[in-house]
Amino acid sequence: MPHRPLSTATSRALVWFKRDLRQDDHAPLAAAQQFESALGLFIIEPDWLASPEFSSAHLQFALDSLAPLRASLAARGLPLLVRVGEATEVLAALRAETGFTHLLSHEETGPMWTYARDKAVAVWCAERGVRWQEWTQSGVVRRLRSRFGWAKRWQARMDAPRIAAQGGFAGVAGVELHDIPNLQTLGLQADTKLVQTGTEASAWAELDGFLDGRGRDYRLAMSSPLTAPDACSRLSPHLAFGTISMRAVHQATEYAIAHTADRALARALRSFSGRLRWHCHFMQKLEDQPSIEFENFASVCDGLRENDFDATRFEAWCAGQTGYPMVDACMRSLNATGWLNFRMRAMLVSFASYHLWLHWRPTGMYLARQFLDFEAGIHWSQMQMQSGTTGINTLRIYSPTKQALDQDPDGAFIRHWVPELARVPLPYLAEPWKMNDTLERMSGCVIGRDYPAPIVDDKTAVKAAKDRLYGLRKTPEARAEADAVQSRHGSRKSGMAQTGVRPRSGKAGGAAKTAAHKTSHAAQAAAAQPDLFADMAEPAGDQSPGLA
Repeated sequence: MPHRPLSTATSRALVWFKRDLRQDDHAPLAAAQQFESALGLFIIEPDWLASPEFSSAHLQFALDSLAPLRASLAARGLPLLVRVGEATEVLAALRAETGFTHLLSHEETGPMWTYARDKAVAVWCAERGVRWQEWTQSGVVRRLRSRFGWAKRWQARMDAPRIAAQGGFAGVAGVELHDIPNLQTLGLQADTKLVQTGTEASAWAELDGFLDGRGRDYRLAMSSPLTAPDACSRLSPHLAFGTISMRAVHQATEYAIAHTADRALARALRSFSGRLRWHCHFMQKLEDQPSIEFENFASVCDGLRENDFDATRFEAWCAGQTGYPMVDACMRSLNATGWLNFRMRAMLVSFASYHLWLHWRPTGMYLARQFLDFEAGIHWSQMQMQSGTTGINTLRIYSPTKQALDQDPDGAFIRHWVPELARVPLPYLAEPWKMNDTLERMSGCVIGRDYPAPIVDDKTAVKAAKDRLYGLRKTPEARAEADAVQSRHGSRKSGMAQTGVRPRSGKAGGAAKTAAHKTSHAAQAAAAQPDLFADMAEPAGDQSPGLA
C-alpha cells in the first residue's frame, strides 16, 4: 500500500519482526536500507507466554526460525536482537542505547493482547517522536469500511511485485546481541509434540514440494487424516509465523499452474489457490471485530451454552476419551503432532459444540494450544462457525461414525491412535459399543473398562442441539441480527468467487430443514461460505451443510 516517503537523513531504523520471520517480500527490511543505519528486533513478550492460547511449541517454531534469520541478516550487515520483555519497555531500553528514530514493522491481526500492545506502542512512539511505519503483508485491510471490492484489493496486493531488500545494510555497530534464549533459559517446558520445523528455507521447501507434484492429489486426499498430511501444502504454520508471505505463495502457485504440463496437478493447484483468498477473508473478520475472540458473533446466542459447561465432558474430549473412536483418534493425533486436516478439525469442534454442548471459548483455547498453526483470525471465526454462533452459516453437525467409515474405511488411522481398539473387528471399529460380550473378549477390549463407552448418545445429543439452535434461529431477533452479521462480515458476489462451493440439501430433515429455509436471504447467502479451519490448504467446498 502507498506510504508517504520516509525521511532518512541522519536517521536510524529499528525493524520490529513479529509474525514475519523472513527476508523475502519484507517491506520493512527493504525500507531499512534507505536509512543511515538500522538494526532488527524480535521481542519474546510475557503477555504472549502468559496468554491462554500459547504453547511452547509456538515459541520453539519462532526460535527455530530466528537463528538462521539472524545469521543471514548478519551476513548482510544487519544485527538482529532478540529481547525478552514488555514491548514498550524493550523499545525504551533500545532507544536509550541506540537512539533509533523510526520503528518499521508489518501490521498484525492477532489476539486481543497484541491489539492492546500495538495501541500502547503507538502511544509510546507518539510521546517520544518516534515515527512508526507499518506495512501490510496479507489481504487484511485496516479500517475497512465495506466488504464491497475487498477481493479486488486482495488480488491487487497479491499480484504486486514482491518487495526484496537487495544487497547489504548499514547496521548499527556496537550493540550487544546476546544469545537467542531457549525454552530452558526462559523457564518453559518443551512441548512433546512432533511438529514441523520453522525457518524460511523449510517454508520454501514445503511450497516447492507441493507445487512440484506432492499436491497432485490435493482435492481427493485432503479429507482423510491418513492421506492429508502428504496431500496438503503444510504451509499453515509458516504463514502463521510469516516464514513465507501470502503473496509469495500466491505468485508461486499461479506460476506453477501456468507452466505445468500436468493438468491434474494444475486443477489441484487451482483449488488450492482459491483457498488463499479465504485465508485472508476469515482474518479480516477479527480485524473488523476483535471482540469475536471472546463474544458470539450473534448476540442472540449469548447464554446458549455458557451455563451448561460440563468439565467431565471437556476433559474427556481433550484427552481423546469420549468413546467415539474417530473423535478420539483425531484428538490424540493432534495432541501428538500439532496438526490435523481441516475436515477432522471441524469434526472435533462440531462434536464438542453439538454432541457435548460445550461453549466454543474453552474448547477453542485448548485447540489453539495444540495447533502449531494457530492463527487467531481464522481460529476464532471458525470456532464460532462450527459451533453455530455466527447466526448466518448452515449448521454442520458431523457424525463421528460416518466420518470414520468415510475417511478411515480400513481402520488404519483409528487402530494407530487408539491402540485399545487394535483387535476390534472392522465392522465394529467405528461403533465398538455394539460388540457383544464374546466379541469384546476376543478383541481384548471390554467397553467401559479398556475403552470408554460413548460419553453421550449420538442421536439424543444431536436432536437436542438441533432443537435449541433451529428454534433460536426462527426468532425475529435472530433473523434481524443475521442480516447485520452478513452485511459486516459476509463475502460479496461482486468480489470473491466462492470456488468449489455448491449449496446442497442437507440431511437435517423435517422441522430443521423448514427452519433453515425460513432464514433471511442474507443468512442463506452466507450459509454457502466455506470453512477454513486454520489450514488454508483445505478446500472450502469439502463440506456438507447437514449431517456430514
